[in-house]
Amino acid sequence: MKIGLGCDHNAYEFKEEIKKYLEEKEGFEVVDYGCHNCSVAVDYPDVSFEVAQDVRNGKLDRGILICGTGLGVAIAANKIPGVRAATAHDVFSAERAQLSNNAQIITMGAQVIGIELGKKIVEAYVNAHFTEGRSSHKVQKIIDKESELSNQLS
Repeated sequence: MKIGLGCDHNAYEFKEEIKKYLEEKEGFEVVDYGCHNCSVAVDYPDVSFEVAQDVRNGKLDRGILICGTGLGVAIAANKIPGVRAATAHDVFSAERAQLSNNAQIITMGAQVIGIELGKKIVEAYVNAHFTEGRSSHKVQKIIDKESELSNQLS
């Protein structure tokens, strides 16, 4: 599974720990979108847009975005048509983001949760796989509405 990993300067150390965690596991290729140090301020929308666009374009299977709260990166990623990003600060939400919502990206807040919980959240998310079932029609409604609104704008 090819996973894009990105953060702002507030979450650099957290991102590095998640990166190391994933790289030690078999079956994952991690693409690091930065930031690459915490001494230079990075605007979270820039990293979020880049990861989300690569998820949408099929260059990545999934994405993980981290900022101080996990909220800003989610809002930014969700501006990219076709992308569903969900903030997860617990294992259940991370798993359900994929199983119920087919979220291609999860987001976390480095100032909200600790790294050990972050690793468990990532583990739950990458091991969950959306399948056709009870939630399929709900996800399709989201896709259809997005398409309808996109057509109205063009």
